[in-house]
Amino acid sequence: MKIVPIPALDDNYIWLIHDEESAVCVDPGDAALVLAMLQQKQLDLDAIVLTHHHNDHIGGVAALQAAYPDLAVYGPEDIDCVNQALKEGQELNLLGQVWRVWFVPGHTHNHLAYILRIEGKNRLNVFCGDTLFSAGCGRVFTGTMAQLEQSLQRFAGLPKDTLFYPTHEYTASNLRFALSVEPSNEAASKALEEAVKTPTLPVNLSHEKAVNPFLRTDSAEIVASVAAKNLPHANASEVFASLRELKNQF
Repeated sequence: MKIVPIPALDDNYIWLIHDEESAVCVDPGDAALVLAMLQQKQLDLDAIVLTHHHNDHIGGVAALQAAYPDLAVYGPEDIDCVNQALKEGQELNLLGQVWRVWFVPGHTHNHLAYILRIEGKNRLNVFCGDTLFSAGCGRVFTGTMAQLEQSLQRFAGLPKDTLFYPTHEYTASNLRFALSVEPSNEAASKALEEAVKTPTLPVNLSHEKAVNPFLRTDSAEIVASVAAKNLPHANASEVFASLRELKNQF
């Protein structure tokens, strides 16, 4: 079983998960790139899984459905192109593997994540869409700040070697922001030096807990940085929301 990034659009990744014969793709914003990769690797497309409804994540679905008329499209129930609606706690069997569905709202009201444990391997693989990025998190659109914080904390409770597969290459920019609020973070400084090599993904949870300010709201230096901007910082939730506001303007 392999997990391959397909760079797409300006800074997206479409994730292709495949065995020797078949594939599943996550958030195909561009059908042509997926079709080219399938042809190159001589694979059939078994299914699409979607994390949320933004066009850079679903823009290629219609063309892929045209190429594969019986294609299963899994995702939130209020996306028109979805023909297999999902909810929290459901399990899928795709490519002979179990995929667990988590409801992780915040970036959007309907955001899902998919947790895949490949048979014979202990490490979890999380396709997290735009909820968690390396050294950052998604903006709040149709969800709420409280939901986004809760979703990230849920991810933070997974085993430390869990691998996350976000759908954007925002790592360098996110690390520059992280260092603006926590300048003494040596792990973030080292990661920024290495972020010139892309893809920077996937990324493990242990690394994220060391560099991602949205998972480090208890850092005294981060709290002080927020306070210096005269933003709310009385508790972790206020620090989280203030960080998101600062990142929006960064």
